[in-house]
Amino acid sequence: MKILFLSDNFPPEVNAPANRTYEHCKEWVKQGEEVTVITCVPNFPKGKVFNGYKNKLYQTEWIDGIKVIRVWSFISANKGKVKRILDYVSYGVMSFFAGLFCKTDIIIATSPQIFTALSGRWLSLIKRKPWIMEVRDIWPESIVAVGAMKKSIVIRLFEWLEKRLYKSADKVVVVTDSFKSDLIKKGIDNDKVYVIKNGADLSTFYPQEKNQTILKQLGLENKFIIGYLGTHGMAHRLDFILNAASKISDPSIQFLFIGNGAEKENLVQHNLELKNINVLMHPSVTKCQVQDYISILDVALVNLKKSDTFKQVIPSKIFENVSMGKPILLGVDGESRTMIENYQAGVFFEPENMYDFITKVEWIKNNLTEYKQGCSNLAKDYNRKHLAHEMLNIIRNEK
Repeated sequence: MKILFLSDNFPPEVNAPANRTYEHCKEWVKQGEEVTVITCVPNFPKGKVFNGYKNKLYQTEWIDGIKVIRVWSFISANKGKVKRILDYVSYGVMSFFAGLFCKTDIIIATSPQIFTALSGRWLSLIKRKPWIMEVRDIWPESIVAVGAMKKSIVIRLFEWLEKRLYKSADKVVVVTDSFKSDLIKKGIDNDKVYVIKNGADLSTFYPQEKNQTILKQLGLENKFIIGYLGTHGMAHRLDFILNAASKISDPSIQFLFIGNGAEKENLVQHNLELKNINVLMHPSVTKCQVQDYISILDVALVNLKKSDTFKQVIPSKIFENVSMGKPILLGVDGESRTMIENYQAGVFFEPENMYDFITKVEWIKNNLTEYKQGCSNLAKDYNRKHLAHEMLNIIRNEK
């Protein structure tokens, strides 16, 4: 079977959509399918083309048996409304034209953003092939939730398009049970909505000793490290964490932030103003370095802005961290909280509640071993390999 997958993020980028798409497609190739991914030149999140690549009209490479077609797009950093929209639209248009020349039996388009899904829909119409819409975030609600845009005629237009896309797709794959419930409330047929949650590749992410070289390089020997690895964006409210860190007096506790994003410069400046000596801001690391940096953590921080919208999400970084035996300090209510507490894989604190955050930091430091088994159980149940096979069955049944 020939599968055409549209995603504007793909390795060597290391964000959640890139990892999910790559790990699923890699497993599908192992199962004998022919997979083509149409994506951009790697540039996320800084908006700078990675070394070894050029933003050309069309180029092809092979990664672990996956044919990867990279198309030109307007490149910008992950900030600024107009530039980001130009980025999204340009990829949607270019992926559509590139897809016209790809032989396929089925089309998958992952969202957000909505222009990727539009490209998948148009290709399915012209090629007369079924298409599956993968929904990793309820968009555009999430844009409003982080404050990037306010409710307006543009948002209403996006919501109308979103609903049309759900209805036109032959199947819809979402990443949380809450997302499925949301779509059903919007009138989408229950029978065509499937839940394939995120997970981790257990052959890559597994418990290991702390990387002593990195600890020495960062000067964090003998520290209790609470780490955040990921995008520093508007949704993550890391400024709240910096403010809370300034109130923690225990000299053994160290916060480590690794990554880049729209808010990184502001966060670095804010941390300088706070004069936090217990916070280290580090740039993003490559995909092959992620495990080494997770290894040095004692606890993994997962935080989002306080919003009812985010009660529906399960941040993907949860799975990679628990797979390496790192308990979660969780500032996300709703489905994420239920998962972590049911597995006893970490501690929840009320988002943006400083007193609760500081209290839970002290608790998890003193009760760390209670969560090791829960991390292991959660990781086994969300093995990305098994999840990829579940999604492949959905694809095969549709074909």
